[in-house]
Amino acid sequence: MILYLVRRLLALAGVLLAIAAVTFLIFYVLPTDPAAAACGKTCSAERLADVRQYLGLDKPVWEQFADFLTGIFTGRTLGTGQFAVHCDFPCLGYSYENSLPVWNLLMDRLPVSASLAVGAAVLWLLLGLGAGVTAALRKDTATDKALMVGAVAAASLPVYFTSVMLIYGVIRVAGLLPYPSYQALTDDPLAWASNLLLPWTALALLYAAMYARQSRGSMIEAMAEPYIRTARAKGMPERTVVVKHGLRSGMTPILTIFGIDLGGLLAGAVITESIFGLPGIGRLFYGALVSSDQPVVLGVTLLAAFFIVVANLVVDLLYAVVDPRVRY
Repeated sequence: MILYLVRRLLALAGVLLAIAAVTFLIFYVLPTDPAAAACGKTCSAERLADVRQYLGLDKPVWEQFADFLTGIFTGRTLGTGQFAVHCDFPCLGYSYENSLPVWNLLMDRLPVSASLAVGAAVLWLLLGLGAGVTAALRKDTATDKALMVGAVAAASLPVYFTSVMLIYGVIRVAGLLPYPSYQALTDDPLAWASNLLLPWTALALLYAAMYARQSRGSMIEAMAEPYIRTARAKGMPERTVVVKHGLRSGMTPILTIFGIDLGGLLAGAVITESIFGLPGIGRLFYGALVSSDQPVVLGVTLLAAFFIVVANLVVDLLYAVVDPRVRY
């Protein structure tokens, strides 16, 4: 197990390094000029040269990338002379758009995106697994068909359409909830949950539909195994047979896609945060793309990649807990 962890951690570092290099190279070959964007529309040629030097854009791309990597672990100084600014560890650079440290921008918005991701993940697991297991245990009945038709319909709806319909139906027409305005969990837990309920639902419906279909197939396959018949022949209660034996065995493929989906929530968060006005990392990423703010885009990309590979590592380790047949 220890050797396995070492191999996976080394692979994690390699993946993050490759993603950083590719993202850096993409911005290098783009026709946009970050120095011009940072300098402003009325910037003179002399001022533009000073800004380019201050941002380190006058250096070769390999040297810029080396400075970026070094800054992550040791911090670095941006600019020279009286205009020098020290970027503390972990330094992901300064935003071209607002001259703030990228790490600070990410940490300010991370609680919003984390709240959105965790709440939506819990909701889609409960809805998806509940619908899938219920459909599997009532295979080929009206309940099974109704749940699967609902799952197909929910999976066909784009996130932005679901979000708009929820805002119109729940807020504008019924007036059941206020328009989302993020509040910290520590300040007011009830307001935190009520303001995020609709964004959670918009994200969870899409994923829950896919999980319902996947868990139904896994449970049907697991419940047909010989050890299920053996457990029933021994007189075990049906709930024990379903939960301890059937569901536990059928959870392996669910864990696989859960690690990928949880880490990849950023794509859905960009749309959801924009529609509901949540100040999360998704909106920060979109604004940085529009303005070619390379340090912010690179920082968000690395943070998202880190969570994806860590989520998959945790899922791999959980295999041995969920399915004792798995050994490393």
